[in-house]
Amino acid sequence: MPTTPKKARKLLKENKAKIISYEPFIIQLLYATGETKQPVSIGIDLGTKHIGLAIQSENKVIAKGEIELRDDVKSLIETRKIYRRSRRSRKTRYRKPRFDNRKRPDNWLPPSIQSRLDNTFMWIDKYMELLPDPTLTIEVGKFDVQKMINPDIESKGYQEGNTYGYYDTRYYVFARDSYTCQVCKKKGKILQTHHIIYKSKGGTDRANNLITVCTDCHNHKNHQEGEIFYKWMADKKKMPSYKETPFMNIIRKRVFEKYPNANITYGSITTPKRKELGLDKTHYNDALVISGVEEGFIDNVGIFKIKQFRKKKRSLHEATARKGRKESNTTQKRNSKNTKYSNGFYLNDKVRIFDEIGFISGFCSGGCYVKDIEDNYITIPEKTYKQVSFRYLEFIRHNNDWQFISHL
Repeated sequence: MPTTPKKARKLLKENKAKIISYEPFIIQLLYATGETKQPVSIGIDLGTKHIGLAIQSENKVIAKGEIELRDDVKSLIETRKIYRRSRRSRKTRYRKPRFDNRKRPDNWLPPSIQSRLDNTFMWIDKYMELLPDPTLTIEVGKFDVQKMINPDIESKGYQEGNTYGYYDTRYYVFARDSYTCQVCKKKGKILQTHHIIYKSKGGTDRANNLITVCTDCHNHKNHQEGEIFYKWMADKKKMPSYKETPFMNIIRKRVFEKYPNANITYGSITTPKRKELGLDKTHYNDALVISGVEEGFIDNVGIFKIKQFRKKKRSLHEATARKGRKESNTTQKRNSKNTKYSNGFYLNDKVRIFDEIGFISGFCSGGCYVKDIEDNYITIPEKTYKQVSFRYLEFIRHNNDWQFISHL
């Protein structure tokens, strides 16, 4: 249970406790204290990328915060696929075909979903182990995607899909956008469909990547950098998308299997309670409500944040050698991009620089790049470049694949 830094230092100095974890800082007593235990509850607000977590005991908040998971697994697998495909057309060593010995195990999930699922359960298990017999309450979601798209859907409508009754996807997109150009907002003009993410940048022909524009607006100028179509792509302009709802349906089923004794709640129960307590809509506030706090609860703790970081980059080369190379592209070595350490510093090391806390995200000649936990570069004051010299860094600790800030 919580204690003060002064008492923790005293217990460690007298060898009455040992350190279990540095971030968050946890100690374990080495002497018996009786069997008295305080009731403690954990509230978990599940999400596709962010997890809200809160711990309370006797209406007093012990900890609250957010955990941010990676969402780049799918794009990295696609990049790997492109690299491998390009190697098959070059003169490389022979590799026996393996297409015939692939078998997916039972309950197989795509790697992007499996990664988020595994890390979600890992953090729930970690906090369950640290607390004495906690009560676990998890908020899950159950979504009917077709009903969200069309509230009046019923019967065989579920089998027909969004584009049923339309000549093709293009005409469906026109109807979805009310036959209106999304640039000039005018009707009655000749319409075309535009790829929000350009085909040359990997965009697909799916309806959620298409948008309606007129022939006057769909011109070369608007595709250039700084113009509206380019801004849409850079800002990843969102059309109505429901790709995250299947993940919430999947994780709901897995939660039932993994934690059969947990209390299950839903957003329709959490939201009214949160409004009654006057709390803002955040993942950690939802988790507080889920944990069972009541009116007049005591909250004197800060907000922690944990973020996943891709540290182990196993790819050996890039498709194109980097700029600034001193040899021709045919002889340039491409396997030195994954610099893991330099000048005694490692990737994802926690450092202090210019009175800010940051994490090393990469290395360059004579220095490194440092980002805060919100993914913003920490740079030298009054300078525009991102590199910082090692002499500005004050080492705090090494990290694994996670970043931790105790108080935001």
